Amino acid sequence: MPTTFELNGKIALVTGASSGLGTRFARVLAANGAQVVLASRRVERLKELRAEIEAAGGAAHVVAMDVTDVDSIRAAVAYAETEAGPIDILVNNSGVSTTQRLADVTPEDYDFVFDTNTRGSFFVAQEVAKRMISRAKAASGEAAPRQARIINIASMAALKVLSQIGVYCMSKAAVVHMTKSMALEWGRYNINVNAICPGYIVTELNEHHWETEGGRKLVQMLPRQRLGMPEDLDGLLLLLADDKSRFINGAVIAADDGFGI
Repeated sequence: MPTTFELNGKIALVTGASSGLGTRFARVLAANGAQVVLASRRVERLKELRAEIEAAGGAAHVVAMDVTDVDSIRAAVAYAETEAGPIDILVNNSGVSTTQRLADVTPEDYDFVFDTNTRGSFFVAQEVAKRMISRAKAASGEAAPRQARIINIASMAALKVLSQIGVYCMSKAAVVHMTKSMALEWGRYNINVNAICPGYIVTELNEHHWETEGGRKLVQMLPRQRLGMPEDLDGLLLLLADDKSRFINGAVIAADDGFGI
């Protein structure tokens, strides 16, 4: 029996939507029927993406959000629900990294990574989940309760330690356990919380690296000596966003072409 993903009527909030994977996630969700709320600090980039989505027949809204500022998170989520409606899907995507050996990491480096990747991801998910939980409680007893989805974007670096980005690995490992904790506590409210752990994916933020000597050497070390493209995550994203994934909760799914094996 053929299976398709149907997100019509769904409201999806995507953080870090101004570049990289976040931009791709927003495009894919909108192309499959979701009304997308684009969140980032770079509002001008979001406006360009909104125009692109609308030109393709989709629906999008723009909201400024700094995930390192809890007040900004709260204001952005409130604005998103006022503009678009109750959030059904959160793609918790914002992330940063630094490159250095652990002995060289400064407190500022550590806080820079953890404030966005771990603390920021937690409080975005918490703010959205509070609203999802309130709606679930209000709808208690309904025959077909509204399904909700939180998709945390971790990394294969959460599952496999890599040199010179140790703090990033640590921050994303925390996101993996955060995902499991949220799935355990919030599953009773029809909130499914899962994590995607992408491998090496080419984006506009890193494409120059793969042309360097170090980048080429790294590609040769990969199981099939190839890099992923943002579209390689489309199917997994749509599965976890769709109501058909109702039996998938607390899953941590590597999409890394076998690098973590």
